Amino acid sequence: MKIHDTKTPVVVINCKLAALGIMRSLGGQDIPVYGVDPDRWSPGMASRFCRGRIITSLDDENRKELLRRLLETGKRIGRPSILISTSDETSVFVADNAKALKKYFLFPENSPSLVKSLMSKKEMYHLAKKHNVPTAYTEFPESYKDAEAFSEKASFPVMIKGILGNRLQAKTGKKMVIVSTSEELLKNYRLLEDPELPNLMLQEYIPGEDDQIYIFNGYFNKRSECLAAFTGHKIRQFPIHTGCASLGICKWNETVADMTVRFMKAVRYKGILDIGYRFDARDGLYKVLDINPRIGQAFRLFLSDDGMDVARAMYLDLTGQEVSPSSPREGRKWLIEDYDLISSYHYFKEGRLGFSEWIKSFKRVEEGAWFSATDPLPFLMMSSKLIKRTISWSRKRVNFQAHREASPRPANG
Repeated sequence: MKIHDTKTPVVVINCKLAALGIMRSLGGQDIPVYGVDPDRWSPGMASRFCRGRIITSLDDENRKELLRRLLETGKRIGRPSILISTSDETSVFVADNAKALKKYFLFPENSPSLVKSLMSKKEMYHLAKKHNVPTAYTEFPESYKDAEAFSEKASFPVMIKGILGNRLQAKTGKKMVIVSTSEELLKNYRLLEDPELPNLMLQEYIPGEDDQIYIFNGYFNKRSECLAAFTGHKIRQFPIHTGCASLGICKWNETVADMTVRFMKAVRYKGILDIGYRFDARDGLYKVLDINPRIGQAFRLFLSDDGMDVARAMYLDLTGQEVSPSSPREGRKWLIEDYDLISSYHYFKEGRLGFSEWIKSFKRVEEGAWFSATDPLPFLMMSSKLIKRTISWSRKRVNFQAHREASPRPANG
């Protein structure tokens, strides 16, 4: 597809992988795209389509400075610009500061309370229940005693997750853990929870392979009407069984699409949405796992036959151009090259992936998160880091093996 009116610039906050996709999708249409990030060599900032870089911290304590820099940037650009956030935290920031940001920027307006409710797995759980959207059984302990009570009645395995996943990951390096026993649950609860600010939830584990995790990507206009809708499912995850899609396929699922459109219309959500479900074969229901009130890093998995994606749909809508109905590109695959290489190794180790199956899985891969013949620098940067990581890992393995062989063995008898 070709966007005809490309005069309106775009400013992207948080320039990781999703931003790289935005740079290429919109920047490749000759739309001026600017990046905001603390790292000038983050993936989106390294793209040749990034017209300008605003280097500033995105941490909570830097919110006033971030707002100042954005307003300064908007004034300098000299015309209304579309503002896109790619993380939960920056989505909340935009909602909280909408009144000030509207002076220079265009963006879908949601109440801060709605954005926070969708990104919090606890609030999202209750919101889904209210609107009859199926969910996995979940409890939200506020103390070790609550966790003990849950462990006595739980059916294992159980998922331990962060109510705010990014907060748990920043604290522990993990977004979730699967536990198989009461002892394992309580041990991990002690390790992962912050008693002064409880952030853990305990959720039933829905059995099934990783390809039973379905994704909806869509764009909703100011009346919460869905102008672009895509669905698909994960093939592999990174980390395996608990992470993001390292390889996914665009495949239409009417049930997932209808349920999501109805849900978002009911809560009056506006803008780009990324939402995940898991199919539960025990009762035949798709159960919501998490909601990202923003663009997701896998949004380029979802493309229509005429080249529409959710970033382009939003651009057209906010600039007063028509978003024409289109059909998803059925069977299209997309991958994150480094993540999928690592996750494939772990699937091999588990005995869940054979070599011939691995080779066949790349059929119909049309795009990678990193590689682009017209924008090679981000891929080269990723490859260099992956090679260094592999060499470091290999050295540790060799040193560990040498240490084991040199260690004195206990005498027999």
